[in-house]
Amino acid sequence: MLNFVLCEDNLNILSKLESMLNNLFLKHDYEAKIVFKSDKPEEILSYIKSNKVHVLILDIHLQSRTSGIDLAETIRQMDKSIYIIFTTGHLEYALLAYKVKTFDYIPKPFTLERIEEMLARLFDDNLGNAAKYLSLNKNIINQNDIQYIKKDGMKLIVYTNSKQYEAYTSFNKIEPCLPDNFVRCHKSYIANINNIKDVESANNTIKFENNECYIGPKYKNNFMEVLNNYGNFSNNLDSIKHA
Repeated sequence: MLNFVLCEDNLNILSKLESMLNNLFLKHDYEAKIVFKSDKPEEILSYIKSNKVHVLILDIHLQSRTSGIDLAETIRQMDKSIYIIFTTGHLEYALLAYKVKTFDYIPKPFTLERIEEMLARLFDDNLGNAAKYLSLNKNIINQNDIQYIKKDGMKLIVYTNSKQYEAYTSFNKIEPCLPDNFVRCHKSYIANINNIKDVESANNTIKFENNECYIGPKYKNNFMEVLNNYGNFSNNLDSIKHA
């Protein structure tokens, strides 16, 4: 069970954050609870001194003589293991957060998707899971959820199990960040082998749960060779349909 503490000087925002977190705890069956919340830094500090806290979500720009950074520095001296996550409406402050070894920051206004991504990373890290993430245009995407990545002009579109993400970047920039299960199958596509459901070799189509992409002639031999030799692939693929 992870104990969360929230510090935010706007009580409406504090209430909204609490509600969003509780809904996500329930949705994903996370073993977590909010044990304390306050808009006063001194109350947060007093509580953490006397209680076990695993996660602190803290506003950087508190309307107080004690800033969020100051409070985090004091808490970090007391407890080096606590996860500190900053919230801020001023992204320029986010750079300051790294000196207190923050786990993440959440930009304001909050979105459920961004908090959900943060929690996924947090619980993966806490459980020691090997999940990896792709950072794309301020989105943190779990690589396990990616089906394929498409090049569309000057931007890339990342197709996941539930949604799409877009950013103006290139294959050359993201390919070094991807593990071996991501394979170039076309000049415009990179496929995640782990999420392939079927390959129709006759029409060069790769099938996923609810999407599909294509195999280019230039890449087909290498892609099929990698596919046939990749250890986990046979566990995920129903069949390979040949001409």
